[in-house]
Amino acid sequence: MSDVKHSVYVCEDERELAEAITRELRDRYEVFVSETGREAMEAARAGRVDVLVMDRKLKGADGLALIAELRAGGDRTPVLMMSAMGAVDDRVAGLRAGGDDYLVKPFAMSEFSARVDALARRLAGVAATVLRAGPLEMDLIARCARRDGRAIELLPREFKLLEYFMRRPGLLVTRKMLLEEVWNYRFETQTNVVDVHLRNLRVKLDAPGERKLIVNQRGEGFFLDVPA
Repeated sequence: MSDVKHSVYVCEDERELAEAITRELRDRYEVFVSETGREAMEAARAGRVDVLVMDRKLKGADGLALIAELRAGGDRTPVLMMSAMGAVDDRVAGLRAGGDDYLVKPFAMSEFSARVDALARRLAGVAATVLRAGPLEMDLIARCARRDGRAIELLPREFKLLEYFMRRPGLLVTRKMLLEEVWNYRFETQTNVVDVHLRNLRVKLDAPGERKLIVNQRGEGFFLDVPA
């Protein structure tokens, strides 16, 4: 991390948790706390926030609505959503509202810190043309991908599918999210196109003896099993 500290705005109305988060982050970041989220929204719009941590339920405010409002205005500040609501539909709702990550309470402070660090690292790579996630590297201009230096020959849809996962390492992704974001489907469908393409992609990603990178979480979705 550079000598210039990134700023983290924490929107959390549980005082003890807000204080614990501040203690965890203050050595590496400038930390600000808001109980309602409005101050954070104004700071983000003014360009004074590098990472926004948003509780889903705040005093007199809905964290999802605040983030959706921020995104509707074109703001792309990285957002970590926090909530005690941990069902798949709740996590999907948080990501669809504009969250970049979603952490379920209660959580280990070390995991929280690692997720904030991961979002902060993205700041330097917003305009990057090369993605890296664990052993994977993807060149968005040359349209090529490698695993530990081994070239992976991908069809256009497989490339887009892998890119989607690489931009969300370690995060749960549902079939519905993939259909909407990779295939641009905006209606209910019983197609198995996701499973077919994922199966083909996995065959190309995982050579004999290599660890499987795309993991199926039964009944919920998939995630790219590499460090965030």
